[in-house]
Amino acid sequence: MSKAIVFAYHNVGVRCLSVLLAHGVDVVRVVTHKDSPTETIWFDSVAELAARHDISVITPEDPNDPALVAELAALVPDFLFSFYYRLMLKAPLLALPKQGAWNMHGSLLPRYRGRVPVNWAVINGERETGASLHRMLEKPDAGGIVAQQAVPILPDDTAFEVFGKVTLAAEMALDHVLPDLMAGRALERQQDLAAGSYFGGRKAEDGRIDWTRPAAVVHNLIRAVAPPYPGAFSDTAKGRLKVLRSLHPTNETGPYGGHPTLFVRNGHLHAECGDGRLLRLLAVELEGLPLPATSASDQINAIFGTSALSLS
Repeated sequence: MSKAIVFAYHNVGVRCLSVLLAHGVDVVRVVTHKDSPTETIWFDSVAELAARHDISVITPEDPNDPALVAELAALVPDFLFSFYYRLMLKAPLLALPKQGAWNMHGSLLPRYRGRVPVNWAVINGERETGASLHRMLEKPDAGGIVAQQAVPILPDDTAFEVFGKVTLAAEMALDHVLPDLMAGRALERQQDLAAGSYFGGRKAEDGRIDWTRPAAVVHNLIRAVAPPYPGAFSDTAKGRLKVLRSLHPTNETGPYGGHPTLFVRNGHLHAECGDGRLLRLLAVELEGLPLPATSASDQINAIFGTSALSLS
């Protein structure tokens, strides 16, 4: 029976840990994170899954602490797995397992190496992403790939919906390759990093909408940061306008000549963007209160003295 130390968090961590257990892997230690009180916890708990299986769980501030590395080395693992663990693991940890350290990344490597790959893929209007199991090196997301599974991104999918698909893709990729990986016969394909891309993390302020951009660009931002992420927003004279959901734009154009404007047409709330195309807004809040299309004209008129709100 193969012994593994698992660093894991989030839904991908839960599902991939479940795969290991289903294949009879002896998980001798789970390393995870304490949930932050400042973060909306909308995902499943690795610690709870481990507890159900009587697996020892630790939540160190620094996984690379030499004392912890020595403690884990004493477990003599065959494998080390990282499934959406948020901290970088350094060379002493990666050298512990006899059969390698392996990470599940939420993209089709070498594309979208780095942080929040699902959100970046949606922002950039990709029509496909997936999950990749690769050998861990100190250089992030750079090691050889042993399994990949692709999933589609539909034009109105939010990052939350795509993340659900990527979670399933990760489960499928690991489930498929794990017997070969444990037997030492998995084929490893080296990455051509020059053909890929690397992206950094994002913060809430990055959800600010530039309405002068084309409607398709605005739509991609809205769906990439839609709840449970912080959401896309812009500031008006009467407070913050937050757009929680939109419908991908067609060729329909607006009446304002490309001047960014919020208005109601045919019972639906629309924004005219910088390219003159209309973006239908399905869920909007103004200062935290819903702005439904059924009353948007009246509310806009009452607040701003006009039936249309300039967004620039």
